[in-house]
Amino acid sequence: MEGRQVLKILQVTSFFRPSWEAGGIAKICYDISKRLAQRGHEVTVYTTDGFKSRVNVQKNCRVFVEDMNVFYFSNMSLFLASRNLCTPYMAPLIARKHMEEFDIIHVHTFRTILAILIWHYANKYGIPYVLQAHGSVLPFFQRQRLKQVFDSLFGYRILKDASKVIAVSQMEADQYASMGLSEEKIEITPHGINLSQFNELPKRGAFRRKYAIDSQEKIILYVGRIHRIKGVDILIKAYANLLREFRHAKLVIVGPDDGYLSSCKELAIRLGVEKKILFTGPLYGGEKLQVYVDADVFVSPSRYEVFGMTVLEACACAKSVVATNVAAAAQGIIINGRTGFLVQPENVLELAEALGYLLTNEAESLKMGMQAREDVMNMFSVQGVVDKMENLYEKILR
Repeated sequence: MEGRQVLKILQVTSFFRPSWEAGGIAKICYDISKRLAQRGHEVTVYTTDGFKSRVNVQKNCRVFVEDMNVFYFSNMSLFLASRNLCTPYMAPLIARKHMEEFDIIHVHTFRTILAILIWHYANKYGIPYVLQAHGSVLPFFQRQRLKQVFDSLFGYRILKDASKVIAVSQMEADQYASMGLSEEKIEITPHGINLSQFNELPKRGAFRRKYAIDSQEKIILYVGRIHRIKGVDILIKAYANLLREFRHAKLVIVGPDDGYLSSCKELAIRLGVEKKILFTGPLYGGEKLQVYVDADVFVSPSRYEVFGMTVLEACACAKSVVATNVAAAAQGIIINGRTGFLVQPENVLELAEALGYLLTNEAESLKMGMQAREDVMNMFSVQGVVDKMENLYEKILR
């Protein structure tokens, strides 16, 4: 911290460690917050007590987590929280009491009660805040009418009053601009990952042994929430198409149910491929690395994705990737013929063809995977992201 100002930083996110099943935002906020604390900053996190299940910690008070002060606010309804509608009823009392303590606030949520709360008290006490919508800035895909009502009441003011907004790609920057923000207010900073966890990968075979997958069978891997927006149904259709010519392939789907698992299983039954698909549920830590290592190709079939963190993880594990061209991470890392292939969203035949090519041309797929690993290691370090965040905070405060 030599030569740098020690800051009192508030990070705000709907879900946080250990609610990893909530998706990438919880992990992104955790990585940034942890490293800021390691650099000597005084970091506090406001979050809620869980997504699909409640976190087993003290609620509505300060909890010390890895050099950070974390407030896990109880959700009034876990059912609503599991649908990304958090109800942290004690948060206003804590915020009113402690908000004046902070130098700057980083908000990782947009259309939520927490965002309204932070906006209100940040304005009241004159504390600058940075907003990072993580792909949710435009009111589309689900609950569009409710999102438009929210924006008319709060959303536009939350955006307007932010000192800066953070986009992970030019696509997201354009979305902020379409909401009326000036170019000067928008900072483009791609996400990063903790590269150290990929330095020593597990040996091949552990995942296959655990799930009795034959060594001759090729593994097509998807990792992420099982939600319609993620395109898992498109992947299942492409896989059924692929099996007509490539019988020795197994589709492994890793991730928590986000309201779409039963539909995907019913689709697999209708297509007659249910026995060839493995749904593992969410995997973490070493188990997650094992499945990445044992996979032959990784696939990200999303209908919409501002930044695909699992694409970076797969590349860090030296996997070739097939991704839809809506994902910013795919656009930055996945280059046709170099590290994998980009396909159009919802194009079943194109997706099946790209997967079939990589499974058939094993040597070329391995070469692409090694190139993908090299590119990620050079471009997407979380340390670099934290450097940018520190500089941005200090620039705002100056």
